[in-house]
Amino acid sequence: MAKTKPGKKDLDSYTIKGTNKVVRPGDCVLMRPSDSDKPPYVARVEKLEADHRNNVKVRVRWYYRPEESIGGRRQFHGVKELFLSDHYDMQSAHTIEGKCIVHSFKNYTKLDNVGTEDYFCRFEYKAATGGFTPDRVAVYCKCEMPYNPDDLMVQCEGCKDWFHPSCMGMTIEEAKKLDQFLCSDCSSDDDAKRPLNSFPVSPSGDAKGVYPKRGIFKGGAETQKAMTDQLTGERRIGVP
Repeated sequence: MAKTKPGKKDLDSYTIKGTNKVVRPGDCVLMRPSDSDKPPYVARVEKLEADHRNNVKVRVRWYYRPEESIGGRRQFHGVKELFLSDHYDMQSAHTIEGKCIVHSFKNYTKLDNVGTEDYFCRFEYKAATGGFTPDRVAVYCKCEMPYNPDDLMVQCEGCKDWFHPSCMGMTIEEAKKLDQFLCSDCSSDDDAKRPLNSFPVSPSGDAKGVYPKRGIFKGGAETQKAMTDQLTGERRIGVP
């Protein structure tokens, strides 16, 4: 009588090959692409399992970079921005290069120093359709774009809205030297001569009233049209 092949077993952790870094379900990791010219893929570990030969597999949920999405990279996307996708995969744990941290958007904006391991995510992404959740976000400045945490912005002391220096005809250096700032609309108001305080730079999640929703940006509507039948793209992982 043939013996039953031993089954798979779930693991609580895995030590990245050649390091002392331990990966557990829920951690975010960097995974080696097959093309060495490309940056590592970023994924969230959902599950670790070993087969009867002790080969370790990892079930991951992929993060997409903006340029990997159907709509492509936009002006407001941050350098370290990622989208949490609905694209899952099973991969060899040996393709894990290292660990990283994917912060919430709010927590990322509070970082004093952004390290190479720091990323942020504010959207979930449907890989097959190009849709985003949420599909609308607050916009700022007269250019009416969502906030890019990599870009310096100045706050108007009148309306409390935020503006890009370039949109107001200033350089970043000029903006940093200002003691106060009024946008063109507020500077023409009768009460514009009231005493002004020094201004903060760039929206802060803890400050009150600094996220005036003057409009909305639809995050994926224009890209979803005629894309609903597109299949999720395969990710080619590099073998160590």
